[in-house]
Amino acid sequence: MRLTRSLVPTLREEPADAEALSHKLMLRAGLVRQLAAGIYVWLPLGQRVLDKVNHIIREEMNAIGGQEITMPVLHPAEIWQESGRWNAIGGEMFRLKDRNDREMCLGMTHEEVIAWLAAREIRSYRDLPQIWYQIQTKERDEARPRSGVLRTREFLMKDSYTLDPDEAALDRSYAAHEQAYRRIFDRCGLRYHVVESDVGMMGGFGAHEFMAPSAAGEDEIAMCDGCGYAANVELARGVPAPPEFPAWTREDVPTPNVRTIAEVSALLKIDPRLTIKSLLYIAPKAGPVLALVRGDHDLHERKLARAIGEEMRTAHPDEVRQHLGAPVGSVGPIDARVTVLADEHLQSGTYVVGANREGHHVRGVVPGRDFQARFVDLHTVTAGEACTTCGTALRVERVIEIGNIFKLGTKFSVPMRAMYLDETGKERPIVMGSYGIGPARIAASAIEQLADADGIVWPWSIAPFPVHIVLVSLRDQAQVAAAQEIYAACAARGLDALLDDRDERPGVKFKDADLLGMPVRVTVGNALAKEGVVEVRDRRTRQDQRVPKDGVVAAVEALRPPRNPAGSRS
Repeated sequence: MRLTRSLVPTLREEPADAEALSHKLMLRAGLVRQLAAGIYVWLPLGQRVLDKVNHIIREEMNAIGGQEITMPVLHPAEIWQESGRWNAIGGEMFRLKDRNDREMCLGMTHEEVIAWLAAREIRSYRDLPQIWYQIQTKERDEARPRSGVLRTREFLMKDSYTLDPDEAALDRSYAAHEQAYRRIFDRCGLRYHVVESDVGMMGGFGAHEFMAPSAAGEDEIAMCDGCGYAANVELARGVPAPPEFPAWTREDVPTPNVRTIAEVSALLKIDPRLTIKSLLYIAPKAGPVLALVRGDHDLHERKLARAIGEEMRTAHPDEVRQHLGAPVGSVGPIDARVTVLADEHLQSGTYVVGANREGHHVRGVVPGRDFQARFVDLHTVTAGEACTTCGTALRVERVIEIGNIFKLGTKFSVPMRAMYLDETGKERPIVMGSYGIGPARIAASAIEQLADADGIVWPWSIAPFPVHIVLVSLRDQAQVAAAQEIYAACAARGLDALLDDRDERPGVKFKDADLLGMPVRVTVGNALAKEGVVEVRDRRTRQDQRVPKDGVVAAVEALRPPRNPAGSRS
C-alpha cells in the first residue's frame, strides 16, 4: 500500500475532545473518524486492524467447532416480547416501527434470534451440541458515549452461542470458549485477567469477563495475589478493616446544617467508619428500599439490584421526605417504615445514623438492637480489604472489558420453545450459552497497553502492516529504486508493507511512522549511497540494524514473532 494513493489522514495535534489515549491515537493515526456521538467511520488502516483481529477470532472459533452465520440487525418486537426482555430493557434499546406500524428494534444482542432459530432447526439430541457464531454490527443507545471506540452506540461484536442437551455439556462448551478466548487475546498481544462477573441483563447462572488492564477502563476488578481470586467489583467481596468502636450509649445529637458523612464526621470529631450512610431507592415492585453501608464505603447499585431482585432508581428528595419524614442528610434506619437492607459488615458495632429528624443524628446505634435489616453484600470493594478466602489484601485495578461468557441455561429456550427430544423421546429445553468479544475493544486495548510517547506500538499479529518502508528522498533515484525493490520483495514473501512515497520532509515521515506504529520500519536514506545499507528498526525496542537492501526481508522475518496456529497458545 502506497501512502500517496491511500487515505491515511494523520494529525499533528491531539484532538481537544479526546480523553482516552487510544481515542487520541486512533484519531491522530487516521484509523477512525467520528460521524456522531458514539458512531465511527473506520478508515483503511483501522479496517485492516479489525480484519486482522477478526481473522484470529474466526480461526479460534472454527477450531472449537464454531459455525459462522449472519443474523439480522433489525428484529421484530415479538421475539423480544416472547423472551420477556422487551419491557425489561430500558432506553438503551433502539426501537422503531415499520411502515405497517409493526414494532421493531435494532439488535443489541442476538439470544432471541438464536432461540428462535434453534426452535425451528433443532429436533433431536442427535442435533446437539451446536456452536453458532457471527461477527456483526450491534446497536445500543448508550447514554454517555465516550473514550472513542470503547463506549459507542454502534459497534462490531463477535457473538457466539452454544446449544447443549444439559448443564454438563454446557460446562464443556463454556470451558472450550474460555480456552478459545484466552488464545485469541494471547495472539492479539494483550495482557488480561479472567474474572467472575454479574450476569446482568443476560440472565442465567454464571458469567466471566476478560479484562484488559488500562487506565482508560471504565470497569474495576478486585484481585487477590494470594489465592488468585478475581472478580468484577460489581460482584467482588472483601473484608474491610473494622474501626475501634467507642463505648457509646444511645443518644440524640444535634447536627444542624450538615448533610454529608464528611460533614457529620467533622462536626462530631469521629472516624467516618463509625457512621452509617443511608440511601433511599425506589423499586417498581419492592417499593421504597433503604440501603445502608458504612460511612467510608460506596454502595454498589448492581449488588443492591441483585439483593432486591429488580432494577431500581435513587429516590427524589420529596420521596425521601415522604417515606422517612426527613430530608436527605438526616435519614436513617431507626423506626423506618420501609424495607431496610444493610451491608453485611454492619452486623456488629456501634454507629452514628440519621435520626429521621432534620438536623439530628443518633449516636450509639447498634444494628439488630436499634433497627432490623436484612444483611447482604452491598458495598463496593476497595483496595486493601482482606480476601474472603485467604485474608491477603486485595488490589483493585481499572480495566477494559474485552470479552464475556455467560451460562444462560434455559432462560431463553423455555419461553421461546427451543426444545429437543432426548434419547427416550421426552421433550427437553435446549441449554444455552452466550459469548461475546469486541474487536474494536481489542484494538483500543492494544493501543492503551503498548503505546509509547511517540505513538502506537502494534503487536505484529494485528498491525495494519508489519512493515513500514520510509523512502527519505524522492529525488534520489537510487533510493527510489531500492525502496521499490524492497517493497516488491516483501510482497513476494507475503509481508504486507506500507510504502511512504510522499514528497514530505524526512522528519514528517519519521514522526508518522512512529505514530502509526507498524512493527518494523525500514528506512531507505542517505546510508544507501554512502554505505550500501538501509536501516531496519524494531518499533517496540527501537533497536536498529543496518543491512544491505537484499537482506531486508530476512532481517524483517527474523523480527517476526513465532506464528500462532489456530488452537495453539501464544
